[in-house]
Amino acid sequence: MSSPSKRREMDLMKLMMSDYKVEMVNDGMQEFYVLFNGPSDCPYHGGVWKIRVELPDAYPYKSPSIGFVNKIYHPNVDEMSGSVCLDVINQTWSPMFDLVNVFEVFLPQLLLYPNPSDPLNGEAAAMMMRDRVAYEQRVREYCEKYAKPEDAGAAPEVQSSDDEELSEEECDSSDEAVAGKADP
Repeated sequence: MSSPSKRREMDLMKLMMSDYKVEMVNDGMQEFYVLFNGPSDCPYHGGVWKIRVELPDAYPYKSPSIGFVNKIYHPNVDEMSGSVCLDVINQTWSPMFDLVNVFEVFLPQLLLYPNPSDPLNGEAAAMMMRDRVAYEQRVREYCEKYAKPEDAGAAPEVQSSDDEELSEEECDSSDEAVAGKADP
């Protein structure tokens, strides 16, 4: 069996060689950011989030710490801290999982199938259970306001001329718009 540091290095390299943009923090391999796109066929589609990942010394035997940097409206994500409530990361993590699983399986599942009965964001959970249409509209509003590619530190996609006009409200910058905006 390889050591945790070798496994960390191998999993990180596998993630970097996948389709995800990975941005290292300092020179270590324990903290980094990954750009994550909302899955198709759900109200999060089109959103891009910067996900902060911290690997504990005991990784892969202990789960990574995962958090959304830019805001997301979701019953299982704390709106202020970006912390994620996801059993497979918090309670049932196994060394059989790797970092690619987090971004290709666990986070897409979280966005596709929110669990309002175990909320970190009580307002989102209540709205989802009470009025699904209003909940999905709020999700799309958050995606538009906080999860554009440039909000996550990605180069924006080429837009058609129909999308180029921004309202005054969208042009107003806000200190709250993105938590932890990256330096260019």
